[in-house]
Amino acid sequence: MKIATFNINGIKARINALPEWLSERQPDVALLQEIKTVDEGFPSEMFEDMGYRVEVHGQKSFNGVAILSKLPLEDVTRGLPGDDEDEQARWIEATVMGDVPVRVCGLYLPNGNPCPGPKYDYKLAWMQRLYARAQELLASEEPALMAGDYNIIPQAEDATRPDAWREDALFRPESRAAWRKILNLGFTEAFRARVHGPEHYSFWDYQSGAWNKNDGIRIDHFLMTPQCADLLTDCQIDSEIRGREKPSDHVPVWVELAA
Repeated sequence: MKIATFNINGIKARINALPEWLSERQPDVALLQEIKTVDEGFPSEMFEDMGYRVEVHGQKSFNGVAILSKLPLEDVTRGLPGDDEDEQARWIEATVMGDVPVRVCGLYLPNGNPCPGPKYDYKLAWMQRLYARAQELLASEEPALMAGDYNIIPQAEDATRPDAWREDALFRPESRAAWRKILNLGFTEAFRARVHGPEHYSFWDYQSGAWNKNDGIRIDHFLMTPQCADLLTDCQIDSEIRGREKPSDHVPVWVELAA
């Protein structure tokens, strides 16, 4: 089973690039972030014609997440538990019914800038809710993963110029501590379980020629329960997608599971 995560930065802007990538890579499941549309504005028929079931948790102009799956989905839920007043569309989850059922959670974690301030407070509060959901996933003792745009640079080697990010919400000590708190529950970070060393990035800003300079950061991640990590056979970043016509500022990251 191949599962991918991809912050597309607007479905309307990626209306050609996304189907092209799906046709090439043929993921069984694609977790999308920043679709930037309400549910009824998402072009579901296009992806259904490609063999995908489509589940959307959208929001007008901002945020929004979706699941595309060639395999049956069960128990689809929307919204991260823990705050009934949170109206931001940043979380969707479902069980993918492959040979081994896998619970997949697609997330778009808040950016948090500018910080300090209310946006950073919201980021840290959201991560505390994520911690609680992560505990529940572990307690289920079933294969499960949480994947998406975490807006977290885990360590210095995950940025070309780490010093430029020291005071940014993506790299502040409090952000990385919240990340490690979740990871240390017993999750496996899929990419670092397979690939080591610097110069592996999933985001290049549109500004200042970042792509041409390879001035990137790695902020799109898969966290896996032990039962899911046991199924992991590969994890890669499709970095070349960033150099294509009308790209997102993120690129897809994918895992292969023996499921």
